[in-house]
Amino acid sequence: MVTLKQLAKELNVSISTVSKALNNSEEIGEETVKRVKELAQLYNYTPNKVALSLKQNKTKTIGVIIPDILNHFLAKVLFGIEREATKRGYNIITCISNESLEKEKEALELLANGSVDGFVLCVAEETQIEGEVNHFKRTIAKGLPIVMFDRVAHDVLCDKVIVDDFDATYRATKSMQLKKRKNIAFISRINDLSVGKLRERGYNKAILEESNQEPLVLNLKKKDDSQQKIKAFFKKHKNIDGVISADSSSGIIAINTALNKGYKVPKDISVIGFASKSVSNHSIPRLSIIRQHANQIGANAADLLINRLEKKFDEEIEFKTKIVKTSLVLSKSTLK
Repeated sequence: MVTLKQLAKELNVSISTVSKALNNSEEIGEETVKRVKELAQLYNYTPNKVALSLKQNKTKTIGVIIPDILNHFLAKVLFGIEREATKRGYNIITCISNESLEKEKEALELLANGSVDGFVLCVAEETQIEGEVNHFKRTIAKGLPIVMFDRVAHDVLCDKVIVDDFDATYRATKSMQLKKRKNIAFISRINDLSVGKLRERGYNKAILEESNQEPLVLNLKKKDDSQQKIKAFFKKHKNIDGVISADSSSGIIAINTALNKGYKVPKDISVIGFASKSVSNHSIPRLSIIRQHANQIGANAADLLINRLEKKFDEEIEFKTKIVKTSLVLSKSTLK
């Protein structure tokens, strides 16, 4: 395999000139850059990334840890991370924690041994339930920065990218109240997660501001038959005329259950859920959604990490929390 030294010898320039030309340094003239790149292409030259990382003490690689690859939101965040990382000249290595604290710890330990420069991650469900954060702190102490997104550990000092889950459900509930809905329920399958708790609080605040209604909350467990639980909930509370869902599946099941019970959607009951546009297409009528802009969340997370890695801001600067605004996209499951 051809080396920098051989390229330099054939072009009658220094090894440093060849290296800088291949990296588009402004110190090298356009004509020289062109000559170097043409010869490198002719010989199919590729840089030795291992040697380069040892020399620079950088891998130009980001570790990404997500809890569930089948989760549509997380998959879209991953897409946003990868696209931004590629744009900035970085690769990514992705690990799946499968909502396990132990797998999350293993992924951090595996990649922290020189494979990556830092991490972008979403905290596993078991980690949040256990309240365990020491593995994050140990990783940061090794000099590997972490950026958390969506589900975050508030006790860990690091950059974070979130949406305002509290405000999003507050505004969604208020939008139903403006349409004269008097008995709005909240349904969630993620009440063990920080984002689920915040969404429920936003709903509660909007409901308690109205003197004529008490909160109607149904928290579902993973093992529950969601359809049967929601059906029983509707049977118990026959006057429900609106549903705010903390997740996409509960929103779609609520629509299907309401239709099965003879309700007309949205005439008798309106439904809004956290979901993407593509997920909302899975219900008839189409689910009105609180859209989180997953691609943007991923891009922001990668950007924050790379900026810190490349010292775009002072290392001593306070850690940043970037809030990505949600959008309330009303469709046919709510009154216009």
